[in-house]
Amino acid sequence: MITTLLTILLIAGEWTAPVEVRSQEDLCLTYKAKLDGPFLVVQATIEPGWHTFVMDNKTRAEEKLAGKRSLGIDHPTEIVLSGGLDAQGPWYQSPPKDFSKPELRYFSWGFDERQAVFVTKVRRSAAGPARIGIRGQACAASVCKNIDVAIAIPLGSADAAPQIDLKSLVQVR
Repeated sequence: MITTLLTILLIAGEWTAPVEVRSQEDLCLTYKAKLDGPFLVVQATIEPGWHTFVMDNKTRAEEKLAGKRSLGIDHPTEIVLSGGLDAQGPWYQSPPKDFSKPELRYFSWGFDERQAVFVTKVRRSAAGPARIGIRGQACAASVCKNIDVAIAIPLGSADAAPQIDLKSLVQVR
């Protein structure tokens, strides 16, 4: 896996430049991030024909399997914060689509629309920039690509009023 680290300088509250995830020459999706008041917002823009998975895919699948074995569980999206940025509460994500095939004991949820967002309240504990590590999986009809990217983001001030509407999202289990 290749790790991409994007370091840019920007004003707090603006989106970072997008980090691309490619499968050979094909663009699968891009990630970008911004600080929105006390919240970190990570946005995935998914290319047509591709999909990616929720942060709580394993938990959701285990609930549906109720102790039975699965034929496979897709890799969930994982976001790890470091360098002076700490999550201070639960993560929220866009409402997912159910990709499950219960007759095959295959349970999976994710995103195949144009965009998905992941949000958490954060505490800034250093001058920055902070690092956002993102791991997971993106899949098309016949191929899957492991995701391992990073975004550097300046910490700036948390004084601005947030624009994100948590009511439009679901809490990660």
